[in-house]
Amino acid sequence: MSSVLYDKDAQGIVRLTLNRPEKLNAVDLAMRDELWSAFEAFRDDPDARVLILRGVGDAFSAGADISDFGTAPSYVEARRARHERDLWALLLHLPKPTIAAVHGYALGAGCEMALLCDLRIGSDDARFGLPEVSLGYIPSAGGTQTLPRTVPPGVAMHMILSGDPIDAQEAYRWKLVQRVVPRDQLDSAADDWARSLAARLPLALRYAKEAVLRGLDLPLADGLALESRLARLGT
Repeated sequence: MSSVLYDKDAQGIVRLTLNRPEKLNAVDLAMRDELWSAFEAFRDDPDARVLILRGVGDAFSAGADISDFGTAPSYVEARRARHERDLWALLLHLPKPTIAAVHGYALGAGCEMALLCDLRIGSDDARFGLPEVSLGYIPSAGGTQTLPRTVPPGVAMHMILSGDPIDAQEAYRWKLVQRVVPRDQLDSAADDWARSLAARLPLALRYAKEAVLRGLDLPLADGLALESRLARLGT
């Protein structure tokens, strides 16, 4: 059984579903490989317009599958595989809009996947957390960088150092998610959001996203110059 389900509708909306409900959609090596292929397929398909990342069962994703830890032939091989297939950078730099539709637990890599998406909508039962410190390591799917760029740095520091999760309303208050809806409305709300994006000019969305992501690391003057260049390309 595939651990990632890929579905594209006539409007170009791709629904990418994490499909290990018996493991709370924990990310193992097989799921990483399937996610890599799915992200590439979305990126390279000219008819794919918007990606919704979601999970089946009781959780969006409980994070990395710790039963996989140490199963690579060696640490060198594990490090090489991560460098050759930087899954999280691939998600972050997809040139089309991405939406995380989060319910239940979004912990560790699950929370980090949501943070790497452009927009996030949570159900009222969602819980977000980075518990890695309680297991003796640090977030390594971008959480130490994406979280303080999303919520106030003090909130991010508390979440990362304590490992304590926050609920959906607190996540909304700190702007970790842009919307919170009842659990039974999550899929329809994410679909509505995706349809509104799919109706927009793809090139405008692409350049707008690029301007924001690249501009975050630039001084204001350089960011404004980048915006000007991309605006000319889009006309």
